[in-house]
Amino acid sequence: MIRLEFSESDITALEYGRYHHPHPHVQRKMEVLYLKSQGLSHQEIRRLCRISSKTTLVTYLREYEAGGIAALKQLNFKGSPSELNQHIPGLKAHFEAHPPRTSAEAQAEIERITGIKRSPTQIKAFLKRIGLKPRKVGYVPGKAATPEKMAEQDSFQAEELEPRLAEAHAGKRAVFLWMLPMSVHRAYLGFLWCFTRIFIASPSGRKRFNVLGVVNAITKEVITVTNESYINAESICLMRLKLNALRLDVPITVVLDNARYQKCQLMFGLAKALNIELLSLPSYSPHLNLIERLWKFVRNQCLYSKYYANFDDFKNAIETCIEQANTTHKSSLETLLTLNFQSFRKVQISGV
Repeated sequence: MIRLEFSESDITALEYGRYHHPHPHVQRKMEVLYLKSQGLSHQEIRRLCRISSKTTLVTYLREYEAGGIAALKQLNFKGSPSELNQHIPGLKAHFEAHPPRTSAEAQAEIERITGIKRSPTQIKAFLKRIGLKPRKVGYVPGKAATPEKMAEQDSFQAEELEPRLAEAHAGKRAVFLWMLPMSVHRAYLGFLWCFTRIFIASPSGRKRFNVLGVVNAITKEVITVTNESYINAESICLMRLKLNALRLDVPITVVLDNARYQKCQLMFGLAKALNIELLSLPSYSPHLNLIERLWKFVRNQCLYSKYYANFDDFKNAIETCIEQANTTHKSSLETLLTLNFQSFRKVQISGV
C-alpha cells in the first residue's frame, strides 16, 4: 500500500477542490486523495469513486506523491486545443455587450462571428470556461438609468438624505422611511425544493390588503396603517397622527415617494401643524427607500409559495409578520435594512 503524508492545508485544499474545481477530472482526483487522507482503503476508495482499474488509482496517488496538489490539477489529455481559443477576446467583448439568453443563442452567435459550429454541450462548457454563467436579471426603472436622473439621485442622497441620517445616528433627529405595499389575495410564486414541479392553488385576486408602513431608519421600528379598500389622503393623515403620538423630542423627517395622494394641501397642512418635515425622493428612485427591502422580506416570509384559502388568513399572515418585525425578526431586519444604498452607476444596464 502506498503511504502518503497529508498536511492540514492539503486536506483542506483537497476537500474544497473535490467539489469546486472547474474540471470534473480534477475533482475526481482530489476526491480520491481526500478519501485517502481520511484513512480509507484502496478498495473502498475505488468502490466509492467507481474506479474499476487499480492502475488508475495508483496513478492518482503517484501524481500527488511526486508533485502534490499542483500535480493533480494538471490535465495531460492528448489532442489539439479548441479552435475557439483564438477567438476568446473577441467573444468575451461581444458577450459582455450582448449577453445571450440561452446556450442556443450563444451557439448561433459564435457560429456567425467565427464560422465555427459546436454542439450545445460544448458551447455551455466554453461559456463557463471564459467566465460566463447564468444569472438572474435584475431591473431598474427605465427613466432612472439616464445620466441626468443619476446625477439628481446622487445630489439628493449626498445633500438631503445622508445629512439627515447622520443626525438620526447622533440622536438629533428621527427619520422614517415610507412605503405603501398592496397585497392582492392571490398566489405569489416562489421556489421550492421538490422532486417534481408543484402547482399552487390561487385565489381569485378580487380582494386586496393595503399596508401603509413607515420604518425608523435607525431603530428599525415599524408602524403601520392598514385597510381593505384604498389608501387616500385620510390614511396618510392617520399615519402622521401616529407618528406625532410617539411624542419624540427631536425633529421628525419622513422620506416619501411621489404618490399623488401624498401631495395634497391637506397633507402638507397637517405635516406643518405637527412639525413633521416631508422629504420627497426623486422620481424613479426606489433604491433610495430602504423600506422596499422590508416589503420584500414580508413576501419571502409569508407569501411566496404559500396558499391562503381565506382572505382573513392571508391578511393575518401579513399582519403577524409585520408585527414580529420589532421582535422575532428584529435581528434579521437590522442586517437587511442597513443604510447602504445601491447606485445604478455601479451596475451594467441593458437597453440604454
